[in-house]
Amino acid sequence: MNQPRHCPAVLIAAPASGQGKTTVTAALARLHRNLGRKVRVFKCGPDFLDPMIHERASGAPVYQLDMWMVGEQESRRLLWEAAGEADLILIEGVMGLFDGTPSSADLARHFGVPVLAVIDGTAMAQTFGALALGLARYQADLPFAGVLANRVGTVRHAQLLEGSLTEGLRWYGALSRETGIELPSRHLGLVQASELNDLDLRLDAAAEALAGSCEVALPPPVEFAAPELIEAEPLLAGVRIAVARDEAFAFTYGASLDLLRAMGAELRFFSPIHDQLLPDADSLYLPGGYPELHHQALSQNTAMLQAIRGHHAAGKPLLAECGGMLYLLDSLTDVEGTRAELLGLLQGDAVMQKRLAALALQTVELPEGVLRGHTYHHSLTSTQWQPIARGLSPNGGRGAEAVYRQGRMTASYVHFYFPSNPAAVAALFAPERDAAIAGKPAPTGNCIATVGAGLPAIGP
Repeated sequence: MNQPRHCPAVLIAAPASGQGKTTVTAALARLHRNLGRKVRVFKCGPDFLDPMIHERASGAPVYQLDMWMVGEQESRRLLWEAAGEADLILIEGVMGLFDGTPSSADLARHFGVPVLAVIDGTAMAQTFGALALGLARYQADLPFAGVLANRVGTVRHAQLLEGSLTEGLRWYGALSRETGIELPSRHLGLVQASELNDLDLRLDAAAEALAGSCEVALPPPVEFAAPELIEAEPLLAGVRIAVARDEAFAFTYGASLDLLRAMGAELRFFSPIHDQLLPDADSLYLPGGYPELHHQALSQNTAMLQAIRGHHAAGKPLLAECGGMLYLLDSLTDVEGTRAELLGLLQGDAVMQKRLAALALQTVELPEGVLRGHTYHHSLTSTQWQPIARGLSPNGGRGAEAVYRQGRMTASYVHFYFPSNPAAVAALFAPERDAAIAGKPAPTGNCIATVGAGLPAIGP
């Protein structure tokens, strides 16, 4: 029987989004890595961009932890495995510490990981201590490590903030707003790590700034109970899956790709922007990303468009999520009004919005089984196709995303978390399966179905 493992760990949280959790988490990871320590970082809740930064900062893969989408048992397994190899585990929270159901605080309390609160100290002095005390004492059973100030103006400012702490709250240091380490963002969050040429310089600068403001000591060890280990069945043995990966398509969960490999699949990565041909593959996976930033280049790569159309015409499996689904449409129009014609495999058009169109966790009952995931997008899509299923938000949110199917092609705004139902995922990608599961061609008609959380359809 597997034994519990122990490893120093903290969960980095904040009173709200935008306080700098990602910058602080990445700075801590780089600081301890530069000291020769093995650091494993996790991200609480659905996210693709923050993990890219943390992988660069820590030099190790980053996975999601979530009590609903990932599940308690899988989250336990990930933490236990990390504790067996790491000198330090960092978990970046999501939104505010107590926001959402389940929240970052729920995860910290369940696994006994103490919270390190990051508070933006801009235009604040002694009130910093009151806010810190509220976070620490709001839930009596919440393990709490201490506080770190972000965006501090001067050394004197940092001293004021540290001096405001009461009841023995530990000071973890401060990051200055003058160090040039803030990470740039765009409409879906941070800019992708691969787009930041000076990312390593920013991370090293942040690590050095932290080292100069506090004692560089590890937090106390946390005990992580041994999980029940379940071997993946070889449901995709020998199946070759082409996976889009480039500037336009990069939103994949590491755990989802790991699962495909564990089930026996061979993953062959390619670029819809730069490559002319698909890899020799049985199935195709088009994940989300930023196709709206590259839609003209995608449109001009006619050889790749023909290759993907040929894949679908041959009756081979194709799964497209969010940005991948936009690539399937007749056209995509960006916020500046520039329109580009794309694959035309899903009849309809998408238009980018300046405001968020949908954000919600999603559970979807497909013919293959129930899958969990999330939706987050700034586009609206109009189509005459009728969905085979719609998502349901466990929090009663506005998300009710449609899932479309024609033959072996399945498309939705939902980013599926594959480990939530391995058998269903295997059925989506398996080259041969029962015709009843494969589904019928999507009917068309006069009804306009809108993909986008039940918001009004965009006219043709």
